[in-house]
Amino acid sequence: MTRHHHRERPWRVRVDDDQGVPWGAGVLLDGRAVLTAAHVVQDAGAHPGGPATRVRVRSTVCRPEWTRTARVAPGTWVYHSGTRRGDVALLELDEPADCDIRTELWKVPISGGRVRVYGFPDVDSYGVGVDAELAGSGGREGERGLLKRVSEGDPWIEPGYSGAGVMALDGEFAGRVIGIVIASYVNEEAKAAWMLPTETILSYLPGLGAISGGNGITDFGPADLPGPDLDDPLQLALTRELTRLCEGDRSGTFLVGTGSATGAGSSWLVRLARTSGPAGRTAAELDPRTRAPSGTVLGFGTVDAAFDARGRSTDDACTYLAGRFGFGTRGGVAELVRDLLHRRPPPCLMVDGVDRAADPSRLVTELLAPLALRARSRGLRLVLGFEGAPPEDLAYDVHLDPTPLPAGEPARPATEEQARAAVERLAAAEEQARELQRALGTTFLAPPRLPPGRAPRLAVRLAVARATHPNAEIAAVEQDAEAAHAAVTRYVDLLREMEGEHEDLTVSLDLHRVRAARLVGAEDLRLGELYVAAATALQRVPVDLAAARRRVPRYIGAVDQRIGEGHRSQGG
Repeated sequence: MTRHHHRERPWRVRVDDDQGVPWGAGVLLDGRAVLTAAHVVQDAGAHPGGPATRVRVRSTVCRPEWTRTARVAPGTWVYHSGTRRGDVALLELDEPADCDIRTELWKVPISGGRVRVYGFPDVDSYGVGVDAELAGSGGREGERGLLKRVSEGDPWIEPGYSGAGVMALDGEFAGRVIGIVIASYVNEEAKAAWMLPTETILSYLPGLGAISGGNGITDFGPADLPGPDLDDPLQLALTRELTRLCEGDRSGTFLVGTGSATGAGSSWLVRLARTSGPAGRTAAELDPRTRAPSGTVLGFGTVDAAFDARGRSTDDACTYLAGRFGFGTRGGVAELVRDLLHRRPPPCLMVDGVDRAADPSRLVTELLAPLALRARSRGLRLVLGFEGAPPEDLAYDVHLDPTPLPAGEPARPATEEQARAAVERLAAAEEQARELQRALGTTFLAPPRLPPGRAPRLAVRLAVARATHPNAEIAAVEQDAEAAHAAVTRYVDLLREMEGEHEDLTVSLDLHRVRAARLVGAEDLRLGELYVAAATALQRVPVDLAAARRRVPRYIGAVDQRIGEGHRSQGG
């Protein structure tokens, strides 16, 4: 009897029709089950109601090779033709495979990372590997992840790869199957493909949960909160503003007030986080006839990790985050913070119920505050939900405080249109300030601090005020927007002044160096030392303008002195 052996990745199998013609690939989960794409089964004619009853599953890495007939397991063929949803099937082998393996399906973030897929193009019936990059959502409608080519000219996914296992190549997830290929797109040099991540597969085939690993997008536990009321103006406005923040290119720390005293609670935040994963992307959310209000559903995979801290410890949060991203936990909280800050692409994280954690002080001090402090500069989006007031010293970029603006006699009346225009002007000014901060904020030592964004909160309050018109808060919104606009303008002016002063000092230093070379000739050691000191202050980032203000005039004075000495020497 020939001894069975196989090369690496024995889960790689080919799916043929009953005549032996290849149609795609699959993942051997154990001795009796193969995971593949539903359209591969349909192309082979063996879908429910199709002309054939079976497909053939062939091993290409085992020795000796084996082949088995298989049929779709009852209730496991999921295919929504013409959409970007579904497309998965589970095949049952009629006889056990010679290869007795067990393959786990891993839940991982789809926002980035290198992967490899093995498919069966026409030129090679034994399989060809292709590397790709995870690139986030494959479309708002669906539940797919996008795959992009690593380098131009590399082989790419084509017919024959559908159903192939997607294997991670990075970090702790290396070698794990994280989904299956669904389709490819080729338009001249533009090449992309789509995959069904493990979490989407499990939403259709929950029985596979027993052979899955890793942590899911959300860790909220059983929902014990009442469902959100998106007919409520406050919950609707909060949901829309946070959706814009999470899906835009704005990074930073976003604080969210969820106290029940405001009438909002956390139910809207929990619901929004869940729309980032397949479990929350229900037909009611996506069906055009019953779709949720616009701007209240996140793109698939927008949130990389969401954790409910209520009653749970800092160690619980760290264990979840480390498992979700495949980081080790041996280095403790500090190492996890470093790993999250240096992850590429930067993640989007949500932590709700921060002040209701088992150890809120430690959670903030050791984990969340270090992340919040550097979130904007490192590109993270960090959403933190507080039932009460957040710590005063916690760094943040936006605070979606749902409470009404302080009441008081307005300095002047304002119409709804005036308030809306003021908020729009503020939003545009804040965007300009963020762009300037990205360009110059790390250029100078001790730059002015970018004011926290006020426009999102004011947009929420304006939406609530408009829904309950007439409302005296409209005037407060307009005045608050004007005051915030003035603060942003001051920030921009200060940073521009620093930029202008740096340019002036640089030009002045260069002019006097040319002047010294022309009138003094070879500089003496002292002039050279003074020039190097001044140039270093202007060129080393972050630029120390205070030092440059001292060193450039000192060099210019020394040049003037040397030129004067030269003139007197010539006159004598």
